[in-house]
Amino acid sequence: MTSNVRTAIPRFSLAERDRRWDLANAFMERRGLDALLVYGEHEDAGAMPLYFDTWFTNDRAGTTVLMPRGGEPLVLLPMPLYLLDRLEAERRGHDVWVSAPSIRVGRDAATLIAAFKDLGLSRARIGVVGLDPHIPWHPEGVIPFRLMHGLGTELPELEIVSVGSEFGLLLFQLSDEELEVVRYTARIGDAMVEAMVEATRPGASEAAVYTAGTAAALSYGTVVAGMHLWSGSEYAASGPPAWSYRPQEARIIQDGDVLMAEVFCNFGMRTSQHQVTIAVGEVHEDIEHAAHIANEAYRAGLDALRPGAAFGDIAEAMLAPVEAAGGWVRGPQVHALNPCVGLARIPANSLRVEGVEQYPDLPETPTMPRDLVLAKGMTFAFEPSCGFERHLVTVGGTVLVGDDGAEELNPHTAQLLRAGG
Repeated sequence: MTSNVRTAIPRFSLAERDRRWDLANAFMERRGLDALLVYGEHEDAGAMPLYFDTWFTNDRAGTTVLMPRGGEPLVLLPMPLYLLDRLEAERRGHDVWVSAPSIRVGRDAATLIAAFKDLGLSRARIGVVGLDPHIPWHPEGVIPFRLMHGLGTELPELEIVSVGSEFGLLLFQLSDEELEVVRYTARIGDAMVEAMVEATRPGASEAAVYTAGTAAALSYGTVVAGMHLWSGSEYAASGPPAWSYRPQEARIIQDGDVLMAEVFCNFGMRTSQHQVTIAVGEVHEDIEHAAHIANEAYRAGLDALRPGAAFGDIAEAMLAPVEAAGGWVRGPQVHALNPCVGLARIPANSLRVEGVEQYPDLPETPTMPRDLVLAKGMTFAFEPSCGFERHLVTVGGTVLVGDDGAEELNPHTAQLLRAGG
């Protein structure tokens, strides 16, 4: 595969800003809200952060947005340094979506309460984004207790309505401008994978492969979240490399190994995901079989993904080949992207690996939301896995809903890759 990252970089226009603010106002009108309070996660949060604040601002993550119905968003910054970035962006001719009078420094309760009072919202009905679960990292929401407690204490006549899940679905159907950014992101992700395949060989360390992928992303002008990466001839693991959180050496790759990685690429706050499984020389026959079944699951998802389909049907279609083959899955076969508003079913006790019996039984994770109706412009991470004993394969990439069916953005990673190929 030869990477194909174009040089013309897509950007978000002021028309895109107006589209988003109009959507937010229409949402408030439908829900009978006077304002929206949106809490953004820290800008270094990693893969799939709760970044709804940037949807309003097209700016650095980690802010709090208070948008009165019919007005301009008021943005609370965590530190004064954010002001320097805004000033420099304006000096260089970039559009800054939120005007200077609508910027304040401080995300604490006192600063937010003052903003409510200044906007005449002390007795308002407020929709809050950040109290709802944000799967998988924030099952109880992300807003700090003291912030909400301060609002309730100082503004007792404020009516709080949690609207995060509903609002996430509003963002989920991407515009043409956003889809172009996702496609660009996916091409950078493919370039990362290409560099990792080239770096994978007997005698190389896992760290060298990790470095190759990250360096490829940086060379195209984006900073990506840390990837998941493991290697071995037979193993059942999926997550960041152990040497990233435990003091130990990076493993040296050997002939007969399989290297698996989950690559997260983020450009312009739009994400692509890439499931990478690289065979090094001759691998166990169960790996070849698992790769075939995982690819079948991927194809089943493609066939089912179309406007009007239910998300739950996609989830079941991608589980069926693995269950029929007697394999096991490491996690959801598919989940939503941009933002992550949906997660496919994970069967009970899905990790069928020797030794797992010493841990508590794993309950089934249901598909959420099962009845979500797909529409053009929605993006998904296809990540079908299949395991037999301690031989596990995960393949897939980013797929979007087109006019009539699925549009594959990363078909190359839907199969078992070969080192040096």
